Amino acid sequence: MRRFPHHGRVQRTCGICSTAFDVTAADLAFLEKLSPAFGGKKEALPPPTLCPGCRQQRRLLWRNERRLCRRTCGLCGKPVISMYAKDKPFPVHCTECWWGDRWDPLSFGRAFDFSRPFFPQFRALQEQVPRLALNVVGNENSEYVNLGGYNKNCYLVFAMEYNEDCLYGTELVKSVGCVDTFNCFESQYCYEATDVEKCHRLFFSRDCSGCADGLFLSDCRNCNDCMFCANLRGKRYCVRNKQRTREEYGREKAAVEERIATGGLPQLLAECAAFERARPHRAASVVNSENVTGDYLKNSRNLHRCFDVSYGEDCAYVYTGFKVKDLLDVCHTTEGELSYEALSLGYGSYGVAFTHGSWTSKNILYCDIAQSSQDCFGCVGLKRNRHCILNRQYAKEEYEKLVPRIIEHMRKTPLRSPDGSFAGQEWGEFFPAECAPFAYNETTALQYFPLRREEALARGFAWQEERDEVSGVSRVIPASQLPDSIDDISDDIVNWAIECEATKRPFKIIKQELEFYRKMRLPVPRFHPDERHRRRIALRNPRKLWKRNCGKCGKEMETTYAPDRPEKVYCEECYLKEVY
Repeated sequence: MRRFPHHGRVQRTCGICSTAFDVTAADLAFLEKLSPAFGGKKEALPPPTLCPGCRQQRRLLWRNERRLCRRTCGLCGKPVISMYAKDKPFPVHCTECWWGDRWDPLSFGRAFDFSRPFFPQFRALQEQVPRLALNVVGNENSEYVNLGGYNKNCYLVFAMEYNEDCLYGTELVKSVGCVDTFNCFESQYCYEATDVEKCHRLFFSRDCSGCADGLFLSDCRNCNDCMFCANLRGKRYCVRNKQRTREEYGREKAAVEERIATGGLPQLLAECAAFERARPHRAASVVNSENVTGDYLKNSRNLHRCFDVSYGEDCAYVYTGFKVKDLLDVCHTTEGELSYEALSLGYGSYGVAFTHGSWTSKNILYCDIAQSSQDCFGCVGLKRNRHCILNRQYAKEEYEKLVPRIIEHMRKTPLRSPDGSFAGQEWGEFFPAECAPFAYNETTALQYFPLRREEALARGFAWQEERDEVSGVSRVIPASQLPDSIDDISDDIVNWAIECEATKRPFKIIKQELEFYRKMRLPVPRFHPDERHRRRIALRNPRKLWKRNCGKCGKEMETTYAPDRPEKVYCEECYLKEVY
């Protein structure tokens, strides 16, 4: 499915936000290729009725990375940490019980009722089938983590694997001792770092690779012992992109570290931001890729408007993917292929559409969690099953006769947006908001599509009020009353609750965290971990492309920098000439 050139575009208007968008000939060809066949007859997938942004937002309603709570396993009765709040209608099982053989997902099966729409029947099934408390595997001493595996001594890290001694991070892989990071790969002892790879002791930096012992860096490669620098390649002992001797650098670094340790961090961050804004910016972060559009793309080809994808091929509107091929409108997938309108796919999933949570599964339609299953429709919580509809087992011949009847029924069932306007038919649309197992502000939808409570409710999204569980504390202290210097922080702080300066939400400092701050001579944070994460995400550009002219040669280009932003943005050719 080669993505370019695009001929035969069809323009449509989004059924939710009324934005005009294109359905390309390549998109239509992909839908034709993926359309399932039953008994030799193909059931055509219709073109999308929502714009790419609204489609992504609708899928992300199903992804809760960070919101955890305490509850009880519905099978063994043991206390468990869960991503599902206590007021959810469905039972929740601990990892051992969910994967065990003491329950059978097919015991909840029911016949399809042709007098009712499909989605309400599916929702009724969801409310009965047990869900996995946390999506984790192979972790050691890492109770408060989600969506990851094979981590050791980690705390409040999410969407990660093969890490050790990491705290408060998202999307970490094979890293050690990193704290407050996002998109951190194969790095050690980094702090407040975003989009870094193979870095060591890198603090308050972003978009860097192969850098060590640096402070306040942006878009640097293979640089050691540098501060307040941007766009550098293979440098050492530089400050604000100016060369220093080793001795000069040592004196300046000592002065900066003293300012960090004594309350000067906010001013230093402001100085860093001002310097970074004045430097040329790359239109998009694209590495070793061919025929692609989007941002944060590596080792890929033929990608159309994709973001955070590595080793991708022939995909469009894919967000956060690794080793993926032939995907359209998919979020958060590893080694998925030939799938559409889905999220959380992994490790050999193929031919999946309108589905959340499919691992090593094939030909799955409208399912919510399907592990090692095949040829199933409208099921929840499957484990090694085949030819099931609404969790009821069928013979192959029965399955292939019944599914086309259900699809035809869905074609005749309209969907309505919250304001009552027409928004498509059931067949060909991802699950509506009322089927999502989370409230809007529990999910990453809020991260990429911020809404206030009133706005979310008006869109038909649920909203969960904050319930911070901070117990066993001896006192509550406003962050503004914390000493500036780490030397003045008492050991007893691990028994306190700190009130976030921005949100007023309480949070705690754990012993492992305090030891890191002391070792690295860093102040105790003044903001709640969720607020720190929000601020890191705000440093990244939105998942949206604009037409803009290169700030140097003037040619038109696509970039994630909106035209009215003040930064100098260069096309790839001009940018490379600037930095090399």
